[in-house]
Amino acid sequence: MFKKILIANRGEIACRVIRTARAMGIKTVAVYSEADADARHVREADEAVAIGPAPSAQSYLVIDRILDAIRKTGAEAVHPGYGFLSENRKFAAALEVAGVVFIGPGAEAIGAMGDKIESKKLAQQAGVSTVPGYLGVIKDEAEAVSIARDIGYPVMVKASAGGGGKGMRIARNDQEVHEGFRSATNEARSSFADDRVFIEKYIEHPRHIEIQVLGDAHGNVVYLGERECSIQRRHQKVIEEAPSPFLDAKTRAAMGAQAVALAKAVNYRSAGTVEFIVDQQRNFYFLEMNTRLQVEHPVTELVTGLDLVELMIRVAAGEKLGFKQKDVKLEGWAVEARVYAEDPLRGFLPSTGRLVRYHEPAGVGQLRIDSGVYEGAEISMFYDPMIAKVVGSGTDRRHAIAALREALDSFYIRGVSHNIAFLSALLGHPRFIDGNLSTNFIADEFPEGFQGAPLDEERRRQLIAIAAMIHHRTQARDQQISGRLRPPRLASGGEWVVMVDREPTPVTIAETAGGYAVINGGASHELIGDWRIGDPLYQGRINGQPISVQIDRVGIGYKLTHAGSELSAQVLNPRAAELARFMPVKTAPDMSRFLLSPMPGLLVSLAVTAGQEVKAGQELAVVEAMKMENLLRAERDGKVAKLHAAPGDSLAVDQPIVEFA
Repeated sequence: MFKKILIANRGEIACRVIRTARAMGIKTVAVYSEADADARHVREADEAVAIGPAPSAQSYLVIDRILDAIRKTGAEAVHPGYGFLSENRKFAAALEVAGVVFIGPGAEAIGAMGDKIESKKLAQQAGVSTVPGYLGVIKDEAEAVSIARDIGYPVMVKASAGGGGKGMRIARNDQEVHEGFRSATNEARSSFADDRVFIEKYIEHPRHIEIQVLGDAHGNVVYLGERECSIQRRHQKVIEEAPSPFLDAKTRAAMGAQAVALAKAVNYRSAGTVEFIVDQQRNFYFLEMNTRLQVEHPVTELVTGLDLVELMIRVAAGEKLGFKQKDVKLEGWAVEARVYAEDPLRGFLPSTGRLVRYHEPAGVGQLRIDSGVYEGAEISMFYDPMIAKVVGSGTDRRHAIAALREALDSFYIRGVSHNIAFLSALLGHPRFIDGNLSTNFIADEFPEGFQGAPLDEERRRQLIAIAAMIHHRTQARDQQISGRLRPPRLASGGEWVVMVDREPTPVTIAETAGGYAVINGGASHELIGDWRIGDPLYQGRINGQPISVQIDRVGIGYKLTHAGSELSAQVLNPRAAELARFMPVKTAPDMSRFLLSPMPGLLVSLAVTAGQEVKAGQELAVVEAMKMENLLRAERDGKVAKLHAAPGDSLAVDQPIVEFA
């Protein structure tokens, strides 16, 4: 077995590999860019080596820098994680030349499966079902349009070397092929240094279901069940689960057999994933093979009881798999949610900055969290915006979802925007609970984007009760402060008025043996918990039912967050509530004449000039953030009065780019 391995990655996956290596008694080496000097994976590894500037193209993607770190530390093997060089054939070949073991498949398998065009040809030869499409390299936009017309709309424009949702566009007409070809080519070039794209038929309302395979160097290959990954946004997975609520035993076995056949066709060793799209009749088609560990591998580990990272390391060390296909059993259920630094209320735009507050939920048995950050860490614009992966498990799907929802309610993150409220709304959606999924789920159910989960009347009354209790306790504490220069204000006793959207709700609060009773009209809520003043979370029971609510002080009021919903409230004494209705409402300044940067990022291009007339829907600018290009269009007809930024400028969120007359 290896004595020391180097992890050619960063973030949560680097921490994940370190955890298993430590349990196996293997020392670890971290690599880091200038932006990651204080990163968690650097702190947790036994050694760490700097490999260059913040941009990944100058650090994590530079093979020579990784090889130099290996020489400096004497690492015997390299685990690539996912992303970066994990599916780079040249990297695997360079390690082989250097006499260093690559903890992954051979360079030949990476090359065969990493090229989406060639992998589809190999899949066809191996008897694997494939999607109709054009597998040749497309030279320009005109040829792309011609091919798309031949295949028939809708089509998918995809980068040959793509992955992680980058370099992929759905096109339903000629214009979208033009734009999709250009964007996919640009993203592929910047992310993978390979701008080739191809086109295939887009199957409407498909499910994305993948098979985990594992092979050793002795010809043994098994599959470890499937993962349902249909909940996606912009081809980026958001929620994954194992097993799939859709597959039956017959389909699972057929998909597993085809995945194993493909792996054997390329002499695959290590962990890998064969991805399929599945239609409503359970017909399945090969999509691609990822020759690496997947982001969502924890759900497979939880239902199989296997450590995939450990198995990868053992296979790389030459060991045989210690089990056969008949030994693989799927027990229980696991559901994973990806927590991203993005703002769902602003079209899921990336968010960068410092994690001012970061408290992971506490859980035993039913909860797993894989993260690579800590309170005070920086979410950089240079890398993927993932903060953490939260996985709930249970004896069945219902219990796993419940465990995950409870964990998300108590996951407290401040300093950057995040998608936890959106994840909670997804998990609570009736269609998700029913298992009626497709890759169009988010587009179908949130066509206007996400504006927060609706708050039903009972939950609203519960949050009002919690806000009143919090304020009551805070005021009671203030009455006890000694040494005042002025006497304390007279308290209102237990009488308060909770203002929500300027609507008053009178409440009465009384202490009980176990906590507080809050009476709101004819309704009464008994609150029992160990909340202390200043805690950002209220975790307790309300009328006997467990509840977790996040609490933020906003001015003289409170913002309460629960299950994807928010409630902003002020708690006033009765006299102050009477006067509050006379207070004017502050209006926001009119910024409708400006094109504002929706996110912090780099202004890649401007498509207009001062004095130019523009039409609704016309391209105005392209802003790059988190390795993704974002096309900004005109919302209505108008005339450009002034440009406030130039290509190459770094933009802050809401920074003006274009001003209209």
